[in-house]
Amino acid sequence: MFELTPTVTGGWSEKVLHSFNSTNGDGTNPYASLVLDAHGNLYGTTCYGGANGNGAVFELTPSLSGTWTETVLHSFTGEDGSCSFAPLIFDTAGNLYGTAYNGGAYGWGAVFELIRSSGGTWTEKVLHSFSVNSPRGYWPQNGLVFDASGNLYGTANGGTIYGGSSRGVVFELMRTTTGGWSYKVLHTFTGPDGSGAEALIFDAAGKLYGTTYVGGAYDDGTVFELSRNTAGGWTEKVLHSFNGSDGDYCYAGVVFDTAGNLYGTMVEGGTYNHGTVFELTPEAGSWTEKTLHSFNSKDGSYTWAPLVLDSTGNLYGVTGSGGATGYGTVFEIKR
Repeated sequence: MFELTPTVTGGWSEKVLHSFNSTNGDGTNPYASLVLDAHGNLYGTTCYGGANGNGAVFELTPSLSGTWTETVLHSFTGEDGSCSFAPLIFDTAGNLYGTAYNGGAYGWGAVFELIRSSGGTWTEKVLHSFSVNSPRGYWPQNGLVFDASGNLYGTANGGTIYGGSSRGVVFELMRTTTGGWSYKVLHTFTGPDGSGAEALIFDAAGKLYGTTYVGGAYDDGTVFELSRNTAGGWTEKVLHSFNGSDGDYCYAGVVFDTAGNLYGTMVEGGTYNHGTVFELTPEAGSWTEKTLHSFNSKDGSYTWAPLVLDSTGNLYGVTGSGGATGYGTVFEIKR
């Protein structure tokens, strides 16, 4: 885990906060971004490692001296989940929620909650286990989002009724009056409207937005919108189908700026076939896509992760390889 701090000369200084160690019960292979609590502590997940080799949830706590201490909050057993690729989210009570790609009661992934006790310990609870023998989705690879009522929304990359193909679903977990959670599929992807959905976000009107890493008109991925309809369900609309020249394979979700424009990254494609950063602008009921940057390997290659915006609208992200050393870059795109 690393930190980048801007310097007075206009550059950035990197500091390693924690190096993961597979030999002492620590987690390994952290794929997801981190989340901060109100006290400045960082929380994240790992796909492997932990006490049982199935991944872990961890916390990094800063000290006054500037060092950070890592604590494993939960080691997955397999039965409660295995291999979390996804970032965590907090509820208003300070409990954590996330997904595990594998494991759970049936071995095909789970949605979990970590409940903080007054004594500082954490207890894990499985909210839903996915099954391959159901058209209701499996392999949840991404994080979750809350609506205003405290219901959870997410995506699963596999499991549909369309010819047995694994094209994925968007799902909702709704709180019940008995304290449990009720699972419901909001949309099942067919291929032409996308396949393999990534992370979701809400807009101010309660519409959901996300990406698929393949599918669409050219099978290079899509950006989609889900809006509530008068029948009580959800209607999907493809906002953009990627065609290779503007990017291939969107493995990260999108972010909004204050003007309502969407931004995201593509793993491959673009001018040099090393990935792109794109913008989608709403115009008179449709959306116009624009490539903001095509990576050329020297400045990075294969952008797997989502973007973040600063207060002035500049974009920041990371690449999985390329750059001066070939091991990836952290980049900024200025408005």
